[in-house]
Amino acid sequence: MGKLKDHTAEADEGRSARKRRAIVEAATALFLKDGFLGTNMDAVAARAQVSKQTVYKHFSDKETLFVAIVTGLTNAGSDAVHGAMPRLAEGGDVAAYLLAYAMRQLEIVLTPRLLQLRRMVIGEVARFPELGRSLFDAGPRRAMAAFAEALRDLAARGVLAIDDPRAAAADFNWMVMGAPLNEAMLLGDEAIPGRARLRKHAEHSVRLFLAAYRKR
Repeated sequence: MGKLKDHTAEADEGRSARKRRAIVEAATALFLKDGFLGTNMDAVAARAQVSKQTVYKHFSDKETLFVAIVTGLTNAGSDAVHGAMPRLAEGGDVAAYLLAYAMRQLEIVLTPRLLQLRRMVIGEVARFPELGRSLFDAGPRRAMAAFAEALRDLAARGVLAIDDPRAAAADFNWMVMGAPLNEAMLLGDEAIPGRARLRKHAEHSVRLFLAAYRKR
């Protein structure tokens, strides 16, 4: 009897998780298409093919749902950048290592969906100031903190000459992301540079960074 109850509970939990995922996917599509004001919970429920009551069971209001989506998408992007960053092997090419990191960051951050999300959050910051904080904490701040740890390791191993890893990480982040992100944000998705242009920009950024921080 106990095993049957456990199985039933697991099945219920699985259904609940699937419904929550459907709600988040539906709401994400609607928010990105129609904006915060243009999206309502009835439309989310209809697109997710669940009842409105089910939507409110998972998310108390539209604002809570919006914050959850912003945080989730931003964290997923950060995980994709940092989760695949291995430690530089002994004797490895630090320029190639930095270039690979820069390219991964550019290609993930400059995806149309994340750019749409960033534009939407900026447009709603006056209404939801915590959204800007969530996007910054899960995006640029998390990126620079994780990269600072990698730079601290490289400095400790004598590969780079860095006294302040956090400042060096900020230098690298804004050299790599500044111009391409500004263009894409202000000029639209059609302004997202192609891979060849991104690589040229990343290579230039790495050269500047190493000119300042390479071990003499």
